[in-house]
Amino acid sequence: MTIRHFARRRAGVAVLGLVAALTLGACSGGGSSVNAGGTAGGGPTEAPATPAKAAAVAITPASGAGDVAPGQPAKVTVANGTIGAVTLTNADGKQVQGQPSPDKKSWSSTEDLGYGKTYTWSGQATGEDGKQVQINGSFTTVKPRRQMQGSLNVGDGQTYGIAMPIALTFPSAVKDKASVERALSVETTPKTEGAWAWLNGDTSVHWRPKEYFKPNTKVVVSANIYGVSMGDGVYGKQDVSASFTIGRSQIVKGNTQEHTMQVVRDGQQVMDFPVSYGLDSDPGRVTHSGTHVVMSKHATYSMSNPRYNYTDVNVPWAVRISNNGEFIHGLAGSIWAQGKKNISHGCLNLSPANAKIYYDSVLPGDPVEISGSTQQLGAKDGDYNDWTYDWASWTKLSALSA
Repeated sequence: MTIRHFARRRAGVAVLGLVAALTLGACSGGGSSVNAGGTAGGGPTEAPATPAKAAAVAITPASGAGDVAPGQPAKVTVANGTIGAVTLTNADGKQVQGQPSPDKKSWSSTEDLGYGKTYTWSGQATGEDGKQVQINGSFTTVKPRRQMQGSLNVGDGQTYGIAMPIALTFPSAVKDKASVERALSVETTPKTEGAWAWLNGDTSVHWRPKEYFKPNTKVVVSANIYGVSMGDGVYGKQDVSASFTIGRSQIVKGNTQEHTMQVVRDGQQVMDFPVSYGLDSDPGRVTHSGTHVVMSKHATYSMSNPRYNYTDVNVPWAVRISNNGEFIHGLAGSIWAQGKKNISHGCLNLSPANAKIYYDSVLPGDPVEISGSTQQLGAKDGDYNDWTYDWASWTKLSALSA
């Protein structure tokens, strides 16, 4: 009994000793707060101040650069500071116009640079440290082997039909089509899906919508090709642009086997005329099926086709619908066949009276949808064969297609 009582007592003393040790350890941890990130007095440590940085200046094109294409603006940017003053001058001392950003951290030229000229920077930037850094350097623009101009088929303030393609045409083939295409833009209101395609041996690039334009669409096309490389040392000569409107919807629907032509305006049929189309038995005379586009109209037009032994035949109220000689026009001499038989050399023959009614309603860009013949409109027919391509085929003609 005595021995067991003694053992229990010793065990109790050991437990008390362990608690005391733990308690002392906890207290000693608060004896100094410096090792925990504070001060000896218990207050927070202050982080050292970040030193102010010097201005870092970057110029584009880089100093010493040569053969620079002048189509892109020259630019100065500053990190860790702001631009105080900057000028860009050519070898004659003429200053290039430019504009600083609102935060004064960049400056860009706002006028075109010249070909074959050296430009020099001067100015200062001030860093966060209050010290000035000089802006200097120079670059030289390319001297082109030749400059090439493009021309648009659309004009400012004009109104066109719902199938009107936009065409930018050059006097010779463009080698660097991708660079040129990147410089082109079409803005539409309402937004209209469309794409560029290279045609006619790469001398022309056309933009057309995926589907016909919606009536009253506003269109702005910009070809910012000045200073752009066209390949083989050829560069763009001048920017061109146009702003125009799409008018009402008007579609001609013609069938060569029914010898008729209907005109549908804004969803309502407004004309239905008897027609004589091209002679079906001769592939050289048959009217081609497919979606044509009105290109121009003429109160009178002189027709010639030496292959078929006629020249200078004047016809009234002629509306050109392709570059292969197809027109819609009046011809009194074929009234007997109109609505019954196809005898023309590819044109749609109407009576002069009906031709005048149609002529007065026409806008360039109106679609003319022909069906029923043995021959299809295509690339060999020249402008405008844009609508003979389905959308997948059309987009593959872009120089930027994947």
